[in-house]
Amino acid sequence: MNTFGNIFKLTSFGESHGVAIGGVIDGCPSNFKLDLDLIQAELNRRRPGQSRIVTQRKEGDQVKFLSGIFEGKTTGAPIGFIIENENQKSKDYSHIADSFRPSHADFTYSQKYGHRDYRGGGRSSARETASRVVAGAIAQQILSSLGIEIRSFVKSVGHLDLQLDQSEIDLSNIDSNIVRCPDEKMANEMISLIEMIRKEGDTIGGTIQCIIKNCPVGLGEPVFGKLHAALGHAMLSINAVKGFEIGSGFEGTLHKGSEQNDLFNNGSNGIHTLTNNSGGIQGGISNGENIYFNVAFKPVATIMQDQKSIDKEGNEVIITGKGRHDPCVLPRAVPIVDAMAAIVILDFYLLDQARKIAR
Repeated sequence: MNTFGNIFKLTSFGESHGVAIGGVIDGCPSNFKLDLDLIQAELNRRRPGQSRIVTQRKEGDQVKFLSGIFEGKTTGAPIGFIIENENQKSKDYSHIADSFRPSHADFTYSQKYGHRDYRGGGRSSARETASRVVAGAIAQQILSSLGIEIRSFVKSVGHLDLQLDQSEIDLSNIDSNIVRCPDEKMANEMISLIEMIRKEGDTIGGTIQCIIKNCPVGLGEPVFGKLHAALGHAMLSINAVKGFEIGSGFEGTLHKGSEQNDLFNNGSNGIHTLTNNSGGIQGGISNGENIYFNVAFKPVATIMQDQKSIDKEGNEVIITGKGRHDPCVLPRAVPIVDAMAAIVILDFYLLDQARKIAR
């Protein structure tokens, strides 16, 4: 299960402390001129060591393309790429070689495969997501040429929640601060909270909101190919994600149908809905309104405090947090959410184009 997508597909490979991570992108449209600097810029948004509130592991995360691009354009062949690991400190994990860290994949991975790479979590490490960012950055460029825009931002950290209507949020401010919240006052509060949590040797979670603008009507299928189901699958495949809600989400369950329904209006810009509680998708199919959803991230499982656990023999042990870890994963997860959303939207766009040709 290392491949994601139907037409536009990513197969990723590599481990956190291996020689490199990377991927193969298949189904990318040919003859598209890529901006390689923009791809690297998205990787830079995800890479470790970028600010004082993220892990201090120093990785350049420089992507090297091996195939599928010639004279700056996609050829239609598989796009192969690698990102070399440069700053592994595997000794930081030697103390848990035979023990299971709380809320990590150590136990389940060991039980499933009978053998695991304990260095940084191996294949289950969030470092794998760098490969997704490469594929997503390519998808975003293609979608941008179609007028489709994808922007994600940190909506909440712990109890701090940005309670603003989408019309009040200036998405151009997302990268104006290190926490990637577009509201300056809330961003400063979030940064202070994360710094306090880090000093305590603890971690904290929160939510990221993603907004997809100008998505055409008709993407998705009414039964097993629902667009929001694919977006949910994509988001829940990201490390530390524990929740996904689209549109009014759980809040909508508190409303009556008369309050929740999105009424149609045929105006000068064509048919639109007066409200958007559906989150831009109805019956599994995009309706032309903004698609928006929230992604919930749990606190990072590695904390700099002693915790009780067991080893592979079932003996009680004390796990001591070591190494370089994020006190809050949210700032670095923003480009990952962007990437996975872009992969899904481009994939479903290509599926819709194929359906139209077949028709």
